[in-house]
Amino acid sequence: MKNIFIIGSKGIPANYGGFETFVDELVTRRKNGNIQYHVSCLAKDDKEFEYNGAHCFNINVPNIGPAKAVYYDVAALKYCVNYIKEHQLENSIVYILACRIGPFVGKYVKQLHSLKCDVYVNPDGHEWKRAKWNYFIRKYWKYSEKLMVKHADLLICDSKNIEKYIQEDYKQYHPKTTFIAYGADTSKSTLLDDDKKLWQWYNEKNVKPKEYYLVVGRFVPENNYETMIREFMKSDTKKDFVLITNVEQNKFYESLKKETHFDKDPRIKFVGTVYDQQLLKKIRENAYGYLHGHEVGGTNPSLLEALATTDLNLLLNVGFNKEVGEDGALYWNKDNNDLADLINSLDSIKQDDLDKLSLKAKKRINNNYSWDLIVEKYEVMFQ
Repeated sequence: MKNIFIIGSKGIPANYGGFETFVDELVTRRKNGNIQYHVSCLAKDDKEFEYNGAHCFNINVPNIGPAKAVYYDVAALKYCVNYIKEHQLENSIVYILACRIGPFVGKYVKQLHSLKCDVYVNPDGHEWKRAKWNYFIRKYWKYSEKLMVKHADLLICDSKNIEKYIQEDYKQYHPKTTFIAYGADTSKSTLLDDDKKLWQWYNEKNVKPKEYYLVVGRFVPENNYETMIREFMKSDTKKDFVLITNVEQNKFYESLKKETHFDKDPRIKFVGTVYDQQLLKKIRENAYGYLHGHEVGGTNPSLLEALATTDLNLLLNVGFNKEVGEDGALYWNKDNNDLADLINSLDSIKQDDLDKLSLKAKKRINNNYSWDLIVEKYEVMFQ
């Protein structure tokens, strides 16, 4: 039996979040009966439970602000060391998601190696570039990433661009890397077009099917909401721009409203969050187009979901996005009027061209990013 310990996600069953969904899919779609998963879960107790055959262990973390995530990962790592010792497990793997605990990881890697256990790391995206962090936190992220790369036996990158970056920026450590993407699902929503829940949402938000562009994600500066909003306001389209995001007590939202006066444009609609996954999928399917402005991540889950569900996808022209979308999407840059002109031109796009783009996007997901394929790649690698 191969024991795989996964730490760094908030836990399963997944309610939200990329890493949480990934771990849930990995566990739920497991085909290889010779793999036993052990998953850390952020909690307010120390209970242990089983979920879809996985052994889950809660880590009780005090509410200590930004340091909470670091405390959680270190405590989970400590648990793994003790569990492996206690149960005398050999040839286990501890898989750490994200690079939060670089300054602390060295001593635990030594202990795990003495127990014949390997340490794998998923470096995630360029967390140290995110505008939400202050200068010192960004410095910490970069330093922590460096030490995680140094101590990892293998780095599993979900983007070829991230793998290239790890190989180039940390060549002094001769990092061993591999590429396994994040996954997505092209199955249709279980909701029908006339579903009461769907139409209640449309009526409440004053939105009509196929009459809106959509974006789903965290409302942070590095996702280029400012460019997307400004450009949409400059466009002549009669369609709406629907933003599914949480903006409560968000300083960036307030400053952007002050600068752009987007609240004076009736097409710009902030509609809050949607946690019902089937409803969200249906809203994606019924969007005229999807706008994606992420530029600091690896393979972004919301981009994969958009390509899997929405016919027309307009992506910021950066390596991460082109790597995923290829010829199944259209691209824009941050130059003045570039996105506005693209939106204007798409009001008269032929249905045939739209269908071709949609088909290419779905094919791209099915052939390269389906969850079954991703889980199979992980199981082969773990063995």
